[in-house]
Amino acid sequence: MRILFDQGTPAPLRGFLTGHRVETCSERGWSTLTDRELLDQAEAAGFDLFITTDRNLKHQQGLLGSRLAILVLSTTSWPRIRQRGTAVALAVDAMSSGDYRELRIE
Repeated sequence: MRILFDQGTPAPLRGFLTGHRVETCSERGWSTLTDRELLDQAEAAGFDLFITTDRNLKHQQGLLGSRLAILVLSTTSWPRIRQRGTAVALAVDAMSSGDYRELRIE
């Protein structure tokens, strides 16, 4: 699966996502795109999953009909996310085209 990390998603998370190809918005040069432009570019570039910490994305963008799956993490805190790395990996593996899921990380 091709995965794109949004700006707030900690890059070290990619270590938990073995077997997947992970890139960041910064690596792609997409740091200045609006949310809609970013989602459109990600889908056009063939990404399967977008991982973000933007909990408002669901309310800001019309996601219906998109092939791109979206996983929203409830925090940007790397220490917290690292503790739940296996749960994130399981959530990623369960995602299908067009899915939208929020993963609460305490």
